[in-house]
Amino acid sequence: MAQASSHREAPFISGQPKVDGTDLYMFRSYEPGREGFVTILANYQPFQDPQGGPNFAMFNPDALYEINIDNTGDGVEDLTFQFRFKNTSKATALTVGGKQVKIPLINSGPISGVNPASLNVRETFTVDLVRGGRRTGNRNNISITNAAGGSATFDKPVDNIGDKVFGSATGYATYAGQHIYNVNIPGCAVPGRVFVGQRKEPFFIAVGKSFDLFNLNPLGPETGGNNNDLEAKNVSTLAMEVPVSCLTNGTEPVIGAYTTASLRQGQLLDGSPATGLGKVTRTGGAWTQVSRLGMPLVNELIIGIDDKDKFNASKPKDDPVFSDYVTNPALPALIQSLFPSAPAPTNFPRTDLVTVFLKGIDGLNQPAAVKGGNGVLAEMLRLNTAVPATPTAPGAQNVLGVAGGDNSGFPNGRRPADDVVDVSLRVAMGALCVLTGTTDTLKVGCKPSDAPAGGAALTDGVRKTPANFGTTFPYLNTPIPGNFNPTAAAGTVFP
Repeated sequence: MAQASSHREAPFISGQPKVDGTDLYMFRSYEPGREGFVTILANYQPFQDPQGGPNFAMFNPDALYEINIDNTGDGVEDLTFQFRFKNTSKATALTVGGKQVKIPLINSGPISGVNPASLNVRETFTVDLVRGGRRTGNRNNISITNAAGGSATFDKPVDNIGDKVFGSATGYATYAGQHIYNVNIPGCAVPGRVFVGQRKEPFFIAVGKSFDLFNLNPLGPETGGNNNDLEAKNVSTLAMEVPVSCLTNGTEPVIGAYTTASLRQGQLLDGSPATGLGKVTRTGGAWTQVSRLGMPLVNELIIGIDDKDKFNASKPKDDPVFSDYVTNPALPALIQSLFPSAPAPTNFPRTDLVTVFLKGIDGLNQPAAVKGGNGVLAEMLRLNTAVPATPTAPGAQNVLGVAGGDNSGFPNGRRPADDVVDVSLRVAMGALCVLTGTTDTLKVGCKPSDAPAGGAALTDGVRKTPANFGTTFPYLNTPIPGNFNPTAAAGTVFP
């Protein structure tokens, strides 16, 4: 196991948190009245402590953040949503002893509304939609529907500094909600929605015990009392809600998605930077991809440590270079060495893993081009948009997704409450070989006898439910405030 989902998952990106993609979620919207939409959430900047002052977790204005959509099954992006950021200082100053002196804080007083005078650093962003190749295609900006002249500049809410700054324990939720924008998407007849801002970390896992050679009981209860080591952390989210009809291509309902972050190829440090924001570095050259994330836990559980940086820089269409990590995975053998009672699968090559990670499951979320032999085997998060959302009524959504009989959940897309740690562990140990049966109903190329532990309920002992998350866009919870007291709140599961 590596650290969380894609938090610090590779040597280079562990030192570049602002462009570290942590998790990608994609699902049919289950907010009432939004059934015709797909929600996509791309999280960045892991392990944010609530006490993040004085600068807090701004996005990198020298980076390019992208959500890429493949709707033809060829492993190449057909639609790309590109996010760029800009930080502007208001140079707020106080008169001190007859001199105007700039304040050292990001705010000068309580904050309410969009871009108030008390917010000393304004963070804005733009979103472009590129149709075709993300560097060569046709680019148009996404604009706010109710803005004069259709403004294409969005304000990002500052992080949750604390209850005093926002007036009350619920003040930040009200403030952040003013930054949910209805947007015009070029080529789409129906508006979508955009939100970018800090959220409470949604991913859940027993990180510490998992790292300690699985120092937990993987065959124990699914809610075995292990700590969610990310419970008191925040994260930064790029959230979009897009009409299904704007994401799909013709009669093909399956779309694939992955999120990337790129930096300029060249960077120079200025040993004597000028006054102002962003003056320390000078960047130039081509965009160079440094982070990639589609399916959860791929770079952690599958890719060897020497190739983790290479994977982050790669494109899905080139994934055959990593095929040995999928067909002959090391993780099941490691689990068997630690827990001899859980023998690893014996079917090589692991066609079941090729199916779930590179092809999609036949009859569920496998593109027609891949099924017909004309597509490309490529790792990305796939969603069959024709499968309706399961509502959040108590007990309706199964957090084990498809394995639990809920086809609107992982690996058919991914919702916030889906327990991808437990599901991924089970799939690695051959769960699909058991589920497919002796007649290989799922067409994954194996049988139950190939996976002696494939029916085991492997778990890290941490679980959440849809009740732990929101039921409206952007679904992820209000971030933990900077005045949070971890000692007083020990054992609390924050909504």
